[in-house]
Amino acid sequence: MNSAYDYDLFVIGAGSGGVRAARTAAAQGAKVGVCEDNRIGGTCVLRGCIPKKLLVYAAHYSHDFSDAQAYGWSKVSPDHNWGTLIDNKNSETDRLNGIYKNLLRECDVYEERGKIVDPHTIAVGSNVFTAKTILIATGGWPFVPDIPGKEFAITSNEALDLEWRPPRIIIVGGGYIAVEFAGIFAGLGSKTSLVVRSKLLRGFDDDLGRELDDAMQRDGVDIVYGCNIVSIEKTAAGLVAHMDNGEKLEADSIMYATGRNPNTTGIGLEEAGVELGGGGEILVDEYSKTNVDSIYAIGDVTDRMQLTPVALHEAMCFVSTVVLGKPTKPGYDNIATAVFSTPPIGTVGLTEAQAREQFGKIDVYKSRFRPLKHTLTKRDHFSFMKLLVEPESDRVIGAHMIGDDSAEIVQGLAIALKCGATKAQFDMTIGIHPTAAEEFVTMRTKEPDPA
Repeated sequence: MNSAYDYDLFVIGAGSGGVRAARTAAAQGAKVGVCEDNRIGGTCVLRGCIPKKLLVYAAHYSHDFSDAQAYGWSKVSPDHNWGTLIDNKNSETDRLNGIYKNLLRECDVYEERGKIVDPHTIAVGSNVFTAKTILIATGGWPFVPDIPGKEFAITSNEALDLEWRPPRIIIVGGGYIAVEFAGIFAGLGSKTSLVVRSKLLRGFDDDLGRELDDAMQRDGVDIVYGCNIVSIEKTAAGLVAHMDNGEKLEADSIMYATGRNPNTTGIGLEEAGVELGGGGEILVDEYSKTNVDSIYAIGDVTDRMQLTPVALHEAMCFVSTVVLGKPTKPGYDNIATAVFSTPPIGTVGLTEAQAREQFGKIDVYKSRFRPLKHTLTKRDHFSFMKLLVEPESDRVIGAHMIGDDSAEIVQGLAIALKCGATKAQFDMTIGIHPTAAEEFVTMRTKEPDPA
């Protein structure tokens, strides 16, 4: 430890990235302090990925009960208890909160808000500490646009803790959080409307958005395109959303999933001279360092790529760079991601639009089919897969899927793309039959060139 400071490292924010950086640095002998003014564990563990996917599992049972009849099971008329689901979800997040606290046992943990005083000083509650290095890992926070009646709206934070399931819900947004919660509420029986300004899943491959639109509307989600809510009115019967096209939508709850802002307000960044971007994000270099030499930032607060595994990766690179003295840049190519919509999506590599912009001519392979399970149920569900290939090198540069198990399948494909696998190597790989995944190694017919 450098005796000139109270801590070698002080981390503001104990979400996934902050906890990983703190405990890894402490394991290397650094004296580490951590502060968190919410609960230890952060968005992913307590207000995002984990509790959300538990609710996704719950919603899938509505299809499973119905599909079981095609396999000889007697018809059942189940009744879902929202309170039981939320209680059990809370028990699991409480357990994970305890685990994350234990992960920080070698650090000094302060469950209070931290504020930077100067490049080496942090005020935490009534305490003031100095640190050689300060790491900001405060994540992001959902927001509701400033419209009349915004106080009647909720975000994903509140949606995970509602005391009752709204019979009618409007979800605003077309990104992954919006479509995931639309699948959750529709699957659990709520009349669900999705208000989308332009299209579903901007930034993802266009075919995935189109396929998801078809699937969600077949499942009864009402998707309203090309408009925004301009005000929310509370009435005796619930809520009324007034649209900019003059129409009105009625609901019992209105949830906004239109993005997350970097959580940078009121933590002393301006006073310390840390530069912020136009969206409030902390600007950092390739090593996650801000313009102030002693202050670094990782995760969603930097708005580079808002994924928990990316924050963990950035944390490990930070420790290697700052604690071990081995400068290491995070890498952002071929990062696989998933959308736990209904049906789910898995994707890695370039979209078709990105690939054409980067390489010009590309080879495109597609496959769309009814999964084996639904040949008996006759459910109108389809799986869709897509491979993008750079023809000169034959390298696979994008793999996209919508359908059951897509996240699990694409995680494996991500290794192949990271290793630079070619289409010929995909073709030489013998598939596992009968599976959906084998389709990725049996696609032989190129799509016609649109040019």
